[in-house]
Amino acid sequence: MTVSSKTPLLDQIKTPQDLRRLQPSQLRQVADELRQETIDAVAVTGGHLGAGLGVIELTVALHYVFNTPTDRLVWDVGHQAYPHKILTNRRDRIRTLRQGDGLSGFTKRAESEYDAFGAAHSSTSISASLGMAVARDLQSKQNNVIAVIGDGAMSAGMAYEAMNNAGAMNSRLIVVLNDNDMSIAPPVGALSAYLARRVSGRGYHRLRKTFHQIAKRLPTKMLQQRALAMEEYARGLVTGGTLFDELGFFYVGPIDGHNIDHLLPVLKNVRDMNNGPILVHVVTKKGKGYEPAEKSADKYHGVVKFDVATGAQQKSKTAAPQYTKVYAESLIKEARKDDKIVAITAAMPSGTGLDLFQKEFPNRTFDVGIAEQHGVTFAAGLATEGFKPFATIYSTFLQRAYDQVVHDVAIQRLPVRFAMDRAGLVGADGPTHAGAFDIAYLGCLPGFVLMAAADEAELVHMVSTAAAIDDRPSALRYPRGEGMGVLLPEEGKPLEIGKGRIMREGTKVALFSYGGRLAECLKAADELAAFGLSTTVADARFAKPLDVDLLLRLAREHEVLLTIEEGSIGGFGGFVMQTLAEHGVLDRGLKVRSMVLPDIFIDQDSPNAMYAKAGLDAKGIVAKAFQALGQNFQGEVVKLA
Repeated sequence: MTVSSKTPLLDQIKTPQDLRRLQPSQLRQVADELRQETIDAVAVTGGHLGAGLGVIELTVALHYVFNTPTDRLVWDVGHQAYPHKILTNRRDRIRTLRQGDGLSGFTKRAESEYDAFGAAHSSTSISASLGMAVARDLQSKQNNVIAVIGDGAMSAGMAYEAMNNAGAMNSRLIVVLNDNDMSIAPPVGALSAYLARRVSGRGYHRLRKTFHQIAKRLPTKMLQQRALAMEEYARGLVTGGTLFDELGFFYVGPIDGHNIDHLLPVLKNVRDMNNGPILVHVVTKKGKGYEPAEKSADKYHGVVKFDVATGAQQKSKTAAPQYTKVYAESLIKEARKDDKIVAITAAMPSGTGLDLFQKEFPNRTFDVGIAEQHGVTFAAGLATEGFKPFATIYSTFLQRAYDQVVHDVAIQRLPVRFAMDRAGLVGADGPTHAGAFDIAYLGCLPGFVLMAAADEAELVHMVSTAAAIDDRPSALRYPRGEGMGVLLPEEGKPLEIGKGRIMREGTKVALFSYGGRLAECLKAADELAAFGLSTTVADARFAKPLDVDLLLRLAREHEVLLTIEEGSIGGFGGFVMQTLAEHGVLDRGLKVRSMVLPDIFIDQDSPNAMYAKAGLDAKGIVAKAFQALGQNFQGEVVKLA
C-alpha cells in the first residue's frame, strides 16, 4: 500500500527554478505545504518558529517573481529564513538546523548561493543590499536586489542611515518591510491591495512622469518643488508612506502579506520599475497558520523541540537556575534597596531577564529597541544625573555600540554598569551570538572594572559589587544556560575590587581561571592529581584590576601557570602575560600558557562539544599542562582540525 505524501507539490521543488514552473494558482497549495514542513522541522530541531511562519507566502512570492539567486535576496537577521532554506535545495538537511555540522539557524553565504548575505544581528539588510545594488550598477548589470526587513529591525538607526543613503544615491533597490507588530498601516484589504497595484503599475508611473515634466516647466523653483511635494503627500495620504517618501523611497502598500494574489502583481510591478529605491510595505502575522504560535508570538519566537499537535514545548530537566534569572532576581533585590538603580535593554527584555525586573519596577525599566548605540549613551546620560544604570546587553550585541562605550562612558569615567549575558560559546546560535571578544575590547579601556562570574552565587555577589561601584564604569559577564547548582546567598555582598580567590591548593601546576571555566578547571585538577601533578586552582574574579599579589604568588610557587578564559586572544591571558613581564617573572623560567578561544569562528553545536573543539574542557586543560611540562598526554583529547 502506497502512502501518499502530505506535500506533493513541495516534493517537486528543489530550487526556485522548479517553483517558477508552477502556475500561480498552485502557489497557495505550495505555501500551505511549506508551512507544514517548517512546523514539522522546527518541532524536531527547535529554533525560530514564529518569524518563519509569518513570511511563508512572502517567501514563495519572492522566489516566484524574482530570478534568485541572480536576483539578490537579503533577509534581515535571517531567523525567518527557514522556509527560504527549504525552497533553496536544503530541504533534505532542514532537520539538522542549529546542530553540529548542520544548517545554520541564520543565513550564511558559505552554505548556499541563495544566501546572498550572512546575518544574525539586526538591521544590516538595507546597507548590504545597497552595496550590492551599487556594485551591480558599476558593472552595468541588470539584476534586482531585494532586502526583507522586519518592523522590529526598523527600530535601529542603521536601517534609516542606509535608507537615507539609498534615497540620495537613487540606485534601483527594493526594500520589503515585513510589518507584523508596528501597526503603522491602515486597514489591509481589497482597497489597499488595489491601490498598491495601481501606484506600482506602469500606468501610474507614466502619469507621475508626465506630472513631473509639467512641474519642471513651472516658472520658479519654489513652485516646482511645491508641485512635486503635493504629488508625494497626496500619495502619502492614501498609502501612509510619507515617511519613506521623505527618505527618497517610492512607497507601495500596505498589502496583505498572506494573500498571494495580492503579493504577485505588486512584486511583479516593482520588479519591472526602472526608477530608484522602492519600499513595499507588507503586513503579516507572526506564527501565521499555527494556532499556538499565533496566540503566543513571544513564546514561539524561539522554541525548543515541541509537540506539533499540542504545541507543548519540551521542558528541560534542571535543578540549577538559569544565569539570566539569577541576574534578574539579584538586580531586583538591589533595586529594592536603592531607588537610583535602573535597567536598560535593547529589545531583549525576556532574553536578558529584565522582563522580571520590569514587572516590579516598570518605571525604572527602559527598552530602547534594537538601538544599542543609543542605549549606551542613554545610560551615560542617566549616570550623569546620579542614577545607577545597568545596561543589560548580550556581549555580542554590545559590540554594536563600541564607540559609545569608549567616547560616552569610558572617557568621561561614568559609572555605567554593563551586564553581559551569553558570555563565551552559546551553542545552537553559533558564532554570530558567541560572547568571545568583550574581555579584550573592554579590558583595553582605561578605568573599567571587569568581572566574570564562575558560578551563579558569584553572579549574585557581582551584581551587588557593580551596584556599589559608583566612580567608574564596570562590566560583568556570565554564560548562557543553567548554573552550577551551587547554594545561592540570600543577598549579594560587594566583593573587594581586584581580589581573586584560591579554590584548591597545590604545588606543581596553577590553573588561573576567569569566568565560567572554573568547574572544568576543578575537574582538570582532579585528573592532574591522579597523574601525580599537584594542582592549585584560583578564580581571578576580576580581569581588571588584576589581582597582582595572587598572580605573583601563583607564579612564584608553581612550575606551570595556565590561564583559562571563555574569550579571544588579547583578553585575560594577555593581561596576565603583561603583568608577569613587567614584574620580570618571565625571566626566571616559569612555564606559562594562555588558554583562549581559538582564532577561528566555531560553528553551532552543543556548548560542550564546542568547548571540546576549543580545547577549553577538562581534558584540554590537562593536555595543555602536560604540553607545558614537555610531556605527552595519553588521554583522549578532542583537537581542532
